[in-house]
Amino acid sequence: MRIGTVIGLLLVSGCAVGPSYRRPPVEVPAGYRVVEPAPEGASIGDADWRRVYTDPKLQDLIAAALKGNLDLKAAVARVDQAHAQLGETRLAFLPTLGVNGQVERSKSSQYVLLPGEDRIANVEQATVTASYELDLWGRLRRANEAARATLLSTDYARRTVESALVASVASTYYTLLELDSQLEITRRTVGTREKFVELTRAQHERGYATGLDVATAEAQAAGARANVPELERRITQTEDLLSTLIGQNPRPIDRERRGEEMPTPPPLPPPGMPSRLLERRPDVRAAEEALHAANANVGVAKAALFPTISLTGLAGSLSIPLGNLFTAPASEWSAAAGLVQPLLDPQRSLYQVELADARKREALYQYQKAVQGAFRDVSDALVAYQKYGEFAREQVRQVEALQRAAQIALARYRVGYASYFDVINADRDLFAAELALSQAHANSLTALVQLYQVLGGGWQ
Repeated sequence: MRIGTVIGLLLVSGCAVGPSYRRPPVEVPAGYRVVEPAPEGASIGDADWRRVYTDPKLQDLIAAALKGNLDLKAAVARVDQAHAQLGETRLAFLPTLGVNGQVERSKSSQYVLLPGEDRIANVEQATVTASYELDLWGRLRRANEAARATLLSTDYARRTVESALVASVASTYYTLLELDSQLEITRRTVGTREKFVELTRAQHERGYATGLDVATAEAQAAGARANVPELERRITQTEDLLSTLIGQNPRPIDRERRGEEMPTPPPLPPPGMPSRLLERRPDVRAAEEALHAANANVGVAKAALFPTISLTGLAGSLSIPLGNLFTAPASEWSAAAGLVQPLLDPQRSLYQVELADARKREALYQYQKAVQGAFRDVSDALVAYQKYGEFAREQVRQVEALQRAAQIALARYRVGYASYFDVINADRDLFAAELALSQAHANSLTALVQLYQVLGGGWQ
């Protein structure tokens, strides 16, 4: 085969130096730690957030956050930056074209002119230049591959922000409902204790209670009233946080008023197969694309060790007499091929290869860490949802028992068969148990939010 043919094939195909990307092997468990895999790998992580969060008020808040949240807008802007960077990188595959036009009028010294020449001369020039880099070693292709992977990584990072935003809005909303519930419980308890203060005073006037009993009852009522402004403060600050999440200034949040009742968490939803988690989690996908980009940049650095070959050409017209610019005698052209090979600082390019390889290793470890973290997140969320549910069920039984005990103690106290401290203790225990039950329901709902997020849901 002739040398010209070999060179021609290189010009057409070229070769991309550096390693081609392959997904690194990771250890994927057969199932999650605390549950059996669902049939056919069904997972709540595949569901749209509207199917998971069915409260219409919450749906409106999430939709507003996806439209107005500033962190998400910033993430979208970063995607636009990466897209523009990819477009700029792709332009390197095209020839560089330039157009130059020049008109010059000059007057020369009479002492240097040849006989018959005019002292005033006009020079007109118009040229078109073109240059093209031959991508023999794949530098441009690897750079394009790295830019595309960076774009995908940035987009998956945007989806991670979106998923986290949906989770933040939902968990903050459930926290707000919990505070509403605790405020209603506290206000009811305040009313109960104030009535008990009146009863104790009446008993004191009849000689069935002491001044200590009255003072203790008043202190219990004041303690419950002190919780009201604290809860109102937390409610206002939670509303402010939720307003910021949806991209608005602090304002009251419209929500479903349930009184003391909290939404009932559903049964444990299916988590799906662990192998699907790597495709569903946007943060894992972002880490993998970052690894892909780092791998391609190794090729870019290695290609810099080889010479750069470029083709340049010029075509135009040069005329001294005015009006002859585009005539045949005024035309001119040139063509050239250039080769650039650094000779004085080759060690700099070798260090660049080492730097790119080290960054690739770092990206690999970050990807492996993201995979391990994903499995841990799901395991933690599953056990949290299970155990919070078990705690809430037992807490319901406790509240029901304490309600009966408080009713019995108060009835016995009215007729003189129970001491004052029996009523106080029963009321105090019931109040604490009701607040704990409200917290338990909120914990279960928050665990559901976390489970949905760590399974990769919320950005579909």
